Amino acid sequence: MKKFSLLGTGLIGSFYAMSLHGQRRRDVIHNVCSIPAESAKEFAHKWNIPKYTTSMKEAIEDPETDIVIVALPNYLHKEAILMACRAKRHVLCTKPLAMNAAEAKEVLDAVEKAGVFHGYLEDLVYTPKTLKAIEMVKNGSCGRILWTRSREAHSGPHSAWFWDKKQSGGGALVDMGCHCIEIGRSFIGKDIKPVEVMCWAETQVKPIEAEDHAIALVKYENGAVSQVEVSWNFRGGMDLRDEVSGTEGTIRLDHWLRTGFEMFTTGSTDKYVSEKTESDAGWLFPVGDEVHALGYPHMFTDMLDSLEQNKMPKETFYDGYVVNAIIDACYKSAATKKWEPVELIGWRGKEGISSSVELIEFDETHFLIKKEKMPDGKIKLMLKEKSTGNIIQKLIN
Repeated sequence: MKKFSLLGTGLIGSFYAMSLHGQRRRDVIHNVCSIPAESAKEFAHKWNIPKYTTSMKEAIEDPETDIVIVALPNYLHKEAILMACRAKRHVLCTKPLAMNAAEAKEVLDAVEKAGVFHGYLEDLVYTPKTLKAIEMVKNGSCGRILWTRSREAHSGPHSAWFWDKKQSGGGALVDMGCHCIEIGRSFIGKDIKPVEVMCWAETQVKPIEAEDHAIALVKYENGAVSQVEVSWNFRGGMDLRDEVSGTEGTIRLDHWLRTGFEMFTTGSTDKYVSEKTESDAGWLFPVGDEVHALGYPHMFTDMLDSLEQNKMPKETFYDGYVVNAIIDACYKSAATKKWEPVELIGWRGKEGISSSVELIEFDETHFLIKKEKMPDGKIKLMLKEKSTGNIIQKLIN
């Protein structure tokens, strides 16, 4: 049985409590920290948590605590993680790992030096659809991955600190781009090095200093490109979509707006529908099990099973560091309007991978470009002559 100290009682803290206490495991949250005290008290009462406090130090150093969960605003992640390291507590941290890559590298070094278990709580790579898609990609169903696209868009976050660049480290890009970047890495291969970024980021609507809309391209050493789209200006709910394109196949995922659950209502109930849903009237697209659909149970199962089995989870602080480094490059590119390199200290993946085109042999004198069945039933081939480089077409019955 593992006991958690949960730092933070916002939306993400609620999702974590729903997941951990909803699985009927022996593992429980036994101490919760929040300010003001009334928030901590109400949260503890709701989730049957025996202890609550306003002191982060007290929650982390609780002698019964095995694991600390950091569900705090971004600017507090570093302080909480370093405190957990000093107390020799295992630590799990929500996304993004830190305000920037320098902070992320500092906390990565700290947990590894302290020898504590660490997990990066990136829930959207643990959704059931995403896990199945990743498995299919690894099994070769899509061939060599060429391109990914991940989009997250809604009308904006729930808490005030998100909108303050000094507390969050940025806007929509740091808030949601971290999800999209890690989803792309998971499909392309987390051992494939991200090399450079081109990014556009602007404040289009909201009266804030940070960006409320961003689009980025992340280029990887093997030639694959990952497209990231995030917005706090999208109306109509929360748009969560992923696409993967490879030499042998394509995958398209829609996690939220098209769930297979559709209803119409006049809105007379005035009840919660699902996260970021803007209206409770008209045609709605509810989510059957919100926590499950967003990947939280699978995420915590991986974290706890990995801890018990003395192995690394799928998502570690190193992954969080790589994501922060890519985000840093995105912000730099948005400012310079140029491709900017991803600066990584101590890359742990593959090196020197070629991005050259894989030539497909058709016969002794030709390479195959494309094979297609035409309306008349004949097969049309696009071929490249090896000797001349000329492109020819050929019809076969």
